[in-house]
Amino acid sequence: MRHFVKMRLLKVATCNLNQWAMDFDCNMKNIKESISIAKESGAVIRLGPELEITGYGCEDHFLELDTVTHAWDCLKELLLDDWTDGILCSFGMPIIKGSERYNCQVLCLNRKIVMIRPKMWLANDGNYRELRWFTAWKQKEHLEDFLLPSDISETLSQTTVPFGYGYIQFLDTAVAAEVCEELFSPMPPHAELALNGVEVFMNASGSHHQLRKLDLRLRAFIGSTHTRGGVYMYSNHQGCDGGRLYYDGCSCIVVNGDVVAQSSQFSLKDVELAVAQVDLDAVASLRGSISSFQEQASCKWKVPSVAVPYKLCQPFKLQMSLSSPLKIQYHSPEEEIAFGPGCWLWDYLRRSGASGFLLPLSGGADSSSVAAIVGCMCQLVVKEIANGDEEVKADAARIGRYTDGQFPTDSKEFARRIFYTVFMGSENSSNATRSRAKVLAEEIGSWHLDVSIDGVVSALLSLFQTLTGKRPRYKVDGGSNIENLGLQNIQARIRMVLAFMLASLLPWVHNKPGFYLVLGSSNVDEGLRGYLTKYDCSSADINPIGSISKQDLRRFLKWAAVHLGFSSLAEIEAAPPTAELEPIRSNYSQLDEVDMGMTYEELSVYGRMRKIFRCGPVSMFKNLCYKWGTKLSPAEISEKVKHFFKYYSINRHKMTVLTPSYHAESYSPEDNRFDLRQFLYNARWPYQFRKIDELVQQLDGDKVAITKAADEETSDGGMGVVAAGSGNPSAGF
Repeated sequence: MRHFVKMRLLKVATCNLNQWAMDFDCNMKNIKESISIAKESGAVIRLGPELEITGYGCEDHFLELDTVTHAWDCLKELLLDDWTDGILCSFGMPIIKGSERYNCQVLCLNRKIVMIRPKMWLANDGNYRELRWFTAWKQKEHLEDFLLPSDISETLSQTTVPFGYGYIQFLDTAVAAEVCEELFSPMPPHAELALNGVEVFMNASGSHHQLRKLDLRLRAFIGSTHTRGGVYMYSNHQGCDGGRLYYDGCSCIVVNGDVVAQSSQFSLKDVELAVAQVDLDAVASLRGSISSFQEQASCKWKVPSVAVPYKLCQPFKLQMSLSSPLKIQYHSPEEEIAFGPGCWLWDYLRRSGASGFLLPLSGGADSSSVAAIVGCMCQLVVKEIANGDEEVKADAARIGRYTDGQFPTDSKEFARRIFYTVFMGSENSSNATRSRAKVLAEEIGSWHLDVSIDGVVSALLSLFQTLTGKRPRYKVDGGSNIENLGLQNIQARIRMVLAFMLASLLPWVHNKPGFYLVLGSSNVDEGLRGYLTKYDCSSADINPIGSISKQDLRRFLKWAAVHLGFSSLAEIEAAPPTAELEPIRSNYSQLDEVDMGMTYEELSVYGRMRKIFRCGPVSMFKNLCYKWGTKLSPAEISEKVKHFFKYYSINRHKMTVLTPSYHAESYSPEDNRFDLRQFLYNARWPYQFRKIDELVQQLDGDKVAITKAADEETSDGGMGVVAAGSGNPSAGF
């Protein structure tokens, strides 16, 4: 008689899906492919991302009954065929129950709906507005019977389904859903679910990329199972589903605090799975070894459950190897800037119907960063084709106008077909920036133009002189500030008009269909300060660096010079930032930081304090007194804070027309989705600035008093006594 060591082996699969909001055909294709791959791997649980059937970014389309109806039709299609045979599938979709609309995970097995789990804690800050479209489920005491739509009921021969917060109790394990934001809530559901015996947690998510954010997410998965045991499955969207966000995948499986499977963070693939074989007895063993877990489980609140007489696990077999802990894969911030916006641009290009990109390339750090990102995108496309991705191959051949079965094999050759750069020089442009733009274009492979805008500028000034009898002059030539700014704005706006003209007409010149997407290149710090001309080259179709700081971009340029092979970027990074909108003189050269009255490093500090730490002028002043107090006086810090808030508020209106930008930074001033504020301010901030002045006087008075006391102590022969533990009131200032 043969004896086997008892084990409960479970194979699970979670996936990155590149869904597209409201494109149900695209989404269903990806869902079906993911199920097929999961089944081929032997998985018995398949988890997809949040709202995968509709796409996460439908926004106000969720308010349309059509969207919910189409989602039910798609679910019916999945249940009618054999997609859920022998595999528990969790599908995300909106569902209307009574008068409320819920964000739900629908758990299906063997062509039946086992349970519908509505989301209890909705994401409603930053980029998220779930409470605008959904209601949070608040009934935790029991599961309710949900009456299925009549056509679904007739098709499935199933009238009602358990609906609410609970878990599924199989014959050999218990499984539950935890939806995205719920994991990060103060009291996450998985804590009490674990005490109720749930061993497998399925987190369907719609989480966007943000620089340096991935570690926070992974620490949450690891922490959720490290102290209480369990198998934590995480699924996420990956790609641009129609908006400013790039969902950065990284679906993973964590067992007892160890990551045993992890998918890519950035990829051009539409479908990617992370699969793992786990031993559930290891979960039971860990829980049994923790005394506090045992004690709390003995007096737990009982979570409702649905009993399913079905086994998911396999017994011990030598042929079935367990998944081992992996080293977590992280990208550096420089890699994140290259790959995140690069993948976002590819999705936008292939889905928009455009024939390529057009970029005004000035030879400066910002536009060169955008050019490098497009160059990286071309490299990713060629690499993915070489790896056998037929979807990428077909898209690239279509956009690049390849015929007779040909496709891209060289990134520079592909760039020349889909990427167009133009240096729009004026009498104020230097030979250095013109040369840098040309060399970088050659390294990337773009189709490059060099044009002068002086003739157009002169024509406009002549028209103005005819109308008014006056001709403005630059400040260095004796003109006023108003004249100087007006002359700079004319150049900047001409470049925007020329860029859109070329984007619409060059395809006709090249005998290509469609249009070119104009790429913008203003960074997050310039947007925050308003250091850009309204309707200049910051106005474009999309902007891949619009929420990335200047400091991060400069680090990216150094990295890209080596790792992307665009060596001229090192020289571009080393050059002082300049708009080149004023005449160059032997005794004068225009510099960005001089124009702004602050450094880019200071701008990053202001931006983080304003947005991330929610500081108004007074709070910012107080915090900066601690941060900068060793090198600046309170009065100097006061002037810096006032200067920032003055120009921030004067220029806030520019954010209302900011080009849609890739979201990468938590202090983005983007007005349409992320940073919602007024755009008409009293730029003098009279009340707040008066409070700052009072604080400066108080601090200066304290400093004088301390100095006087120190002088008196010295005159007494240094015998003065300071009470133990007494501090210097001016410490840090």
